[in-house]
Amino acid sequence: MKIENTEKYTLISSTEVLFSNFHDNFLEALPSLEKQNLILHISDNINVTKENFSLYLNIAEQRKENGTSFVVIYKTINIDDLPDNFNIVPTLIEAEDILEMEAMERELGF
Repeated sequence: MKIENTEKYTLISSTEVLFSNFHDNFLEALPSLEKQNLILHISDNINVTKENFSLYLNIAEQRKENGTSFVVIYKTINIDDLPDNFNIVPTLIEAEDILEMEAMERELGF
């Protein structure tokens, strides 16, 4: 797993081959990333199922409650299979756009 900090967010990219290894590493690092906006980039080389993504739903909800954002980048998933409040996009640019939109929503009190 690779962690890159920017001014607006922390990008976490998978370097593992198995989803379970990546997920375990992510959960281990998560407490140290508590107050940061997170973008989780899951490699297309990892086979991820809809059930795997459901493991991140609670994290996404907790982030929203504490005033930060959580976005997943993964190209080959049908977003209709996931809840509407779960942010998953195919590119980093779209993930950054989500972060900006959510920051505006928080400023406006939504």
